[in-house]
Amino acid sequence: MKKTVRMAFAAAATVLTLGGSHVLAQDQDPVKVGFVLSLSGPGAVIGLDMQRGAELAIEELGGTIGGRAAEFIFEDDQRKPDVGKQAAERLVQSEKVDVVVGASFSNVMMAIHRPVTRAKTLLLSPNPAPAPLAGEDCSPYYFAVPFQNDQPAEAIGIHLNNIGVKTAFILAPNYQAGRDLLAGFKRHFKGELVGEIYTPLEQTDFSAELTEIRSANPEAVFIFYPGGLGIQFVKQYSQAGLKDSIPLHSAFTVGGATLEAIGEDGLGVTSGSQWAYDLPNEANKAFVAAYRAKYNGIPSEFAAQAYDTIRLIDSAAKAVGGKVEDTDAMAAAIKSANFESVRGSFSFNRNNHPIHNMYLLVVKKNDAGELVASADSLIVKDMPDAYVDACPMGK
Repeated sequence: MKKTVRMAFAAAATVLTLGGSHVLAQDQDPVKVGFVLSLSGPGAVIGLDMQRGAELAIEELGGTIGGRAAEFIFEDDQRKPDVGKQAAERLVQSEKVDVVVGASFSNVMMAIHRPVTRAKTLLLSPNPAPAPLAGEDCSPYYFAVPFQNDQPAEAIGIHLNNIGVKTAFILAPNYQAGRDLLAGFKRHFKGELVGEIYTPLEQTDFSAELTEIRSANPEAVFIFYPGGLGIQFVKQYSQAGLKDSIPLHSAFTVGGATLEAIGEDGLGVTSGSQWAYDLPNEANKAFVAAYRAKYNGIPSEFAAQAYDTIRLIDSAAKAVGGKVEDTDAMAAAIKSANFESVRGSFSFNRNNHPIHNMYLLVVKKNDAGELVASADSLIVKDMPDAYVDACPMGK
């Protein structure tokens, strides 16, 4: 059953929901932004964090986009591609939104991409960026705002080379993003893979895999297990006594969305990312402070990515004088990325995927005793994605 909650600004109105929600800003024809996120089920820990980041940006903008009244419609895809596709079609065909923001997971993104972009509606991803959409299936109407899926894993592969690791064991769920990330790791890691496992997307008991890791005895383990999957894997890895003998490296596994549940089992786990809560740029400092004030916690990368996405849309709408109906002009303005990103400076490549810095993050306790994924060092400066040459745009 859908649940709708309506909240009002002083001079505007905002709305959010778990299924179909609306936020109205002033009494005029609104800019319409539709969201397709995983707000219930096993992917909700990520989707709800993204919703919080988006809501914070919406509130800071007074419920407007480009200075115009705006309406925000949140749809729950339940991490199911068929549900996500239906939601995207409803947003485009019935709601006639100007922009779609989504999804939370790559399997849903692969389902919603064509219905949105074939309708020549702008689609901005606040998280997943599957390899096919960066290459031969790139579109002028699709932008991956935070990264291309492979990039964080590529960065960890490079980092392990830099510290002299010769053997590694890698694991991920068996779906598009899992295959992308392990492909990214293998693209750059120069050592020997002593194990490579793809587990079912719903699997949460990793005892058999941990036994295989122990037997293979690699110098390092790399994982991609987002959301609740990561909570279970990291806790089981630590409880099996492996963390102290075989360092654990990751992407999208340990962060604000999961660290509270993982607890001290996450200490020392590293990850590759384009963002960290303690990056010292002014936009990030302001975002983290505002997020803390509103939600009484440290934001995750997923919240940061959704926050950036809304601010990017707003900057583009301002650049076109609020004429968001001019899709081509909006796409050009989005591509210019003329806003202060919480990750610092970046640009879009010709396939509409970012070129940006990749950092090594390490889970530790900060001065306040909070568990955080803290920026440790720069791994790669201005990293492009691996698929741009396959994209026909701009050739």
